[in-house]
Amino acid sequence: MLCGQRSYVSFVVTIFRLDGARPEFFASAPSMAEASAILPHGAYTTLRTYGNGTRVLRLAQHLARLRDPASPGDGYRFEESKVRAGLLLALEAAGPGDARLRLTSANERLFVAVEPLEPLPETLYRDGVWCVSVPLMRTTPKVKDTRFIPAAQAAYRDLPAGVHEGLMLAEDGTILEGLSSNFFAVRGGVLHTEDERVLPGITRGIVLELGQGLLPRAREAVRLDQIGELSEAFLTSVSRGVLPVVRVDETTIGDGRPGPLTRELARRLEALVEREAEPLSA
Repeated sequence: MLCGQRSYVSFVVTIFRLDGARPEFFASAPSMAEASAILPHGAYTTLRTYGNGTRVLRLAQHLARLRDPASPGDGYRFEESKVRAGLLLALEAAGPGDARLRLTSANERLFVAVEPLEPLPETLYRDGVWCVSVPLMRTTPKVKDTRFIPAAQAAYRDLPAGVHEGLMLAEDGTILEGLSSNFFAVRGGVLHTEDERVLPGITRGIVLELGQGLLPRAREAVRLDQIGELSEAFLTSVSRGVLPVVRVDETTIGDGRPGPLTRELARRLEALVEREAEPLSA
């Protein structure tokens, strides 16, 4: 039994403190964004579970984000083994099934917000998604700071119907990243993604590993005015995996269907998850 345990059935997101002797219920919220609004500002990382809430992928890399001295938190002071144990108990209290987790480190405290994982419809992976450019940039792109969440949520609310993701642009028109994803493009047989001015997503890093040897990689991203020259594009994130993009603003990418590199990377990522996802109880 968790400290302060209660019924969470009527809430979508439950928040626990993980820095005590045992996980302790902190609050409930109707959405992950509102959960973050309840918590103090700090560094955060988002991950998901596999195997009905029993396994995670590269937890150590997620926790390393909270250790970054440049983060808006106060520095990570928690043992990984205790975090693992706390996550297991929090997941048990929040209910069965796979979940999306957001760990936040702030003011010498560690919180986890837990919500049921709702996978995207398979049709989006089969047919691809539509993205639009948005006039927004992170002020601290290398740090996952909860202060960015309200701006991202406001941008999501302004997206036209049918649009899956907003793509943030630099002043020179370079496509940097999605509001909650990283963006990749294939132009002239070369893989492009921004390196310097974006949040280095963990799934992004995995995909770059998996893509070695498939295509040469450029060290710069594409610009918005080059969209018509792309043969394929895709988004990456923990909850999306590899998601094909077939339209940006009013321009169709390639032949309007997910490309072969996108499909191969999605296949490789799925195989890696099956191979490397680790038990939380380890």
